[in-house]
Amino acid sequence: MRIADRQQALEARRAELVGDLTEIEQQLDAPAPKDLEDRSSERQGDEVLEALGHAELNEVIRIDAALARIAAGTYGDCVKCGVEISKARLDLLPATPFCKSCAV
Repeated sequence: MRIADRQQALEARRAELVGDLTEIEQQLDAPAPKDLEDRSSERQGDEVLEALGHAELNEVIRIDAALARIAAGTYGDCVKCGVEISKARLDLLPATPFCKSCAV
């Protein structure tokens, strides 16, 4: 896959995640139910949403770092050892900063 195609895919994924994060934030900002049992159930749901939001935010951060490497011309090179990251690994994990050996 060409770098421009990877950049486009990363940007599309980033936009999707930002949309999800906006939706999660809106759900978390919704007023709490007045009923105690409903509030307890709602709080459990909020905890799940918060965990999902943190995971998605971490992915956005990884994507931003990958886009910065594309801009710098270093995308596809392991940030730890400098070896070229395999095409198969980048196909599976397009935002990865590490080759297979350094990721362990």
